Amino acid sequence: MAIYGYCRISRPTQNIERQVRNILKIYPDAIIIKEIYTGTTFQGRKELDKLLKRVLPGDKIIYDSASRMARNADEGYTEYEALVSNGIVLEFLNEPHINTEVFKQAIQRQIEVNFCTGDEITDKFLNTVISALNDLLLDVSRRQIKIAFEQAEKEVTDLRERTRQGILTAKLNGTSLSVTLGEDGTYTVTIPAASVTGDKLTVNISGTDNKYIPISAAAEITVKDEPVFGDPTPARGSQTGKNKRPAISVALANAGEAPRR
Repeated sequence: MAIYGYCRISRPTQNIERQVRNILKIYPDAIIIKEIYTGTTFQGRKELDKLLKRVLPGDKIIYDSASRMARNADEGYTEYEALVSNGIVLEFLNEPHINTEVFKQAIQRQIEVNFCTGDEITDKFLNTVISALNDLLLDVSRRQIKIAFEQAEKEVTDLRERTRQGILTAKLNGTSLSVTLGEDGTYTVTIPAASVTGDKLTVNISGTDNKYIPISAAAEITVKDEPVFGDPTPARGSQTGKNKRPAISVALANAGEAPRR
């Protein structure tokens, strides 16, 4: 029986050695198969396809998580069932409840009772109930497998979306600041009022862009301790219509506790 450890990364910012260490910690003699991002595009899963063509019944494939096995939930579940039917043992370090050994135990727990009460109708009814219970147990096990692959797919999809948009963090004097991403792709960094001291603030920004390229910069902000006017009414460029004497107002901030009129 051969034991293989399959490791895959799809982004250069990922560390494939973490997966390798996790597998070798439990299976030090495992044959490690690596699928690595090339630096330009991810080349699919060529190494896994090669592995699946050469594994034999009784061989074991170890994955760090279900997300390393397939690109989507449907593909993962279909491949899982195909490998199990061919006698391949699958183990997922992060989702041990869907290991093939657990699935086989569910099958072995099937209730094997053949009622013979002497009454044909009663026997048929009881055997039908037992058969339905067995089907339910298998359905529950299969559903757990599907859920695991669905969750893995969602995590990968969410990560891809965050990566597509780029990931940005900002710090002021070593303290993390709130960063939000607008629908137009613009990041907004919020600095708490209590942190606004002195004449200048230096915000350190770091992250990755949507091509996985690391970025970093320092933004110097001049602190102006003076009144701020905002939210004028009517808004600039608006039309008042028939109302030739609209109410005119403006919001005044940072004017002290008792500003003079």
